[in-house]
Amino acid sequence: MLGEFELIQRYFKSTSGDAQVILGVGDDAALVRPGGKGVLAVSCDTLVAGTHFPKRLDPELVGHKALAVNLSDMAAMGAVPKWATLCLTLPDANEDWLDGFSRGFFNIAAHFGVQLIGGDLTRGALCMSVQILGEVDPALALTRSGAQVGDLICITGTLGDAGLGLAAYRDEIRPADWIRDYAIARLHAPTPRVAEGQALLGFASAAIDISDGLVADLSHILQSSEVGATLNCDRLPLSPALQSLTKEQAHHWALSAGDDYELCFTIAPSFLQTLNQRWQSSWAPIHVVGCITEGESLTLQSETGEILSMREEGYTHF
Repeated sequence: MLGEFELIQRYFKSTSGDAQVILGVGDDAALVRPGGKGVLAVSCDTLVAGTHFPKRLDPELVGHKALAVNLSDMAAMGAVPKWATLCLTLPDANEDWLDGFSRGFFNIAAHFGVQLIGGDLTRGALCMSVQILGEVDPALALTRSGAQVGDLICITGTLGDAGLGLAAYRDEIRPADWIRDYAIARLHAPTPRVAEGQALLGFASAAIDISDGLVADLSHILQSSEVGATLNCDRLPLSPALQSLTKEQAHHWALSAGDDYELCFTIAPSFLQTLNQRWQSSWAPIHVVGCITEGESLTLQSETGEILSMREEGYTHF
């Protein structure tokens, strides 16, 4: 059986032409040189088997998601992701599992230009913590605290797919095969909206990624910005999979399910047309779902203006 350092050398040693990485994997610490006028954007997430992903999930998907959720945090700040560290706890040194996990991790890392520069490998219950570092212009960085009364609330992509996928994976519902396959893929292999986040710089007044559900995550913007909001539930962006369900089911997952990793952002109405003109067709489309209001409360309403009861809270860790 391979030891810790042999496993690191085989599965997690990476090389790159990135001139900002002076020293990467293999020493007590990595050395990187921030470039230009940007500042470092730093975030981390921990995934625990049985809590954030099924214990028997394909390890390639686990590797993908471990980095994808961190890339989504970079997207929410408008940052360019650059480097990552990985702390991986394993019950045993299963080389087949490591081969799949590292393949999934490095595939998405290569797609977004991220280099693994360090971390730790130890024995215990399966879990992983990824720290990601990126760069962003501090004058333009997106935060949760800039929303203004009158701003529009926008969403990229579609909502609720991951919640549907989780229910289907657990056999709590049994949709058609195409719905099940699509929703489970959205759950286990999310697409971080990195390019979209960078495109929002200079346009969006506030932003957050939707990891715990729209209601929960939008509420963070409202709290930080000290404003309220009205959401039009009939304008929630729903995939064909969600549209195949009852409106009550679809709205439930769109409002409260986590793991979608779309972006929720606020923008002045006068900026939206220009942003749409610059938006690339290959990116997740923008949907206007509400507006920022005075006060600090969140109101749900229908297209006709009917006020809907608030039963959705989103995912909480404790």
